[in-house]
Amino acid sequence: MKTSRGRFFEDYAVGEVIAHAVPRTLSGGERALYHALYPARGALCSSDEFARRCGLPAAPMDDLIAFHTVFGKTVPDISLNAVANLGYAEGRWLKPVWPGDTLRSESQVIGLRENSNGRSGVVWVRTRGLDQRDEVVLEYVRWVMVRKRDAAAPAPQTVVPDLAPSVAPSDLVLPEGLDFTRYDFALAGERHRLGDYALGERIDHVDGVTVEEAEHMLATRLWQNTAKVHFDATMREDGRRLIYGGHVISLARALSFNGLANAQMIVALNAGVHANPCFAGDTVRAWSEVLDRAETPAPGVGAIRLRLVAVKQAAAPFGLKDAGGKYLPEVLLDLDYWALMPL
Repeated sequence: MKTSRGRFFEDYAVGEVIAHAVPRTLSGGERALYHALYPARGALCSSDEFARRCGLPAAPMDDLIAFHTVFGKTVPDISLNAVANLGYAEGRWLKPVWPGDTLRSESQVIGLRENSNGRSGVVWVRTRGLDQRDEVVLEYVRWVMVRKRDAAAPAPQTVVPDLAPSVAPSDLVLPEGLDFTRYDFALAGERHRLGDYALGERIDHVDGVTVEEAEHMLATRLWQNTAKVHFDATMREDGRRLIYGGHVISLARALSFNGLANAQMIVALNAGVHANPCFAGDTVRAWSEVLDRAETPAPGVGAIRLRLVAVKQAAAPFGLKDAGGKYLPEVLLDLDYWALMPL
C-alpha cells in the first residue's frame, strides 16, 4: 500500500524524533497572502524602510508566517488524525525569517496519555523549525488529541511532560541589531509605548471579522495543513469543517492592532488553548489583557506579556470563564505571549 492514513495514537513512542516533509522556501508571496487574509498591519513586518530605521536589514516575515509554516509541516505526522489541537507552551522565536529562507520542521515526542474512553489519546511534541543553515528559528511544545486506530490496542505508559508556565523575560531572544530609539510612532499607527500600558489593563479591540469558508480554506492550504477535520466534512458528526486554529490566532492578532499597534513582534508563546471550535459564519472578535512588562538589552526595546482572547459573535467584552472555571462557549482562543514594544 503506497498511500498513508497518517499516524494514530498507538504509533507514537516517547523520545521518538520525527523529521517532517517537505521543506518550504518562503517569498514575498506568502507575506502578501498573509496580509490579505487577516489583514496584518504591523509596520516592522510591512515596510523595509521602517525596519531599517529599527536596526534591521529589511522587514522580516511576520512571526506567525514562520509559526504557521513550521506547524503545517508537522500535521501529516502529528495531527492528521487529530480530534483537536489542545494547547501550546514554551514557544520561542529565535531568529527572524526573511524572504528566501527555506524552513523545515522536526518534532520529538515528549509525552503520551491515553484518554479514559480508550478511543483516543493525547500526544505531546516539541517542534523545532530550522532554516537552510540548520539554525533553529522557532521552537514550541504542543499537545494534540489523536484517534486510536484500534481501541483494543494496549495503552502506552503514561508520560506527561512538566512544562514551564511561561517563558522568562531573560530567555527572550531578540533579533540582532534591533533598536527602537528612532521608532516612528506616527508611521506605526499609534502613539502608545510600553509605559502607557498598566498591568491588568484590558483592551477591547472593537472590530470583528466574519469567517468565510473560502478564506479559511485558502489559509489552511497556504500553510499546507492537511488535518482531515479542516477539509473533510464527514470527519465530524455535525458535518462541519473545523476552522484551523492558526487561522483564529492570526485573525485575533490582526484585530489586536487596534490598541496594540506597537506590539511589533511576537518573541514567545507562553501558553495557548483553543477553547471552543470555530466554524464558517462565526464572527471573530478579540480583547487583550496586559499580564507583565519587562525591559530588554536592546536599545529602546521593551517586552510586553499579553493575554489575547478571541471570542465569537456578539460576546460581552472580557468574558472568559464561568464560575466553575470552564471556558465560556463563545471563547475560541486564550493565548498568552510576549511581544516587543518601544519603551
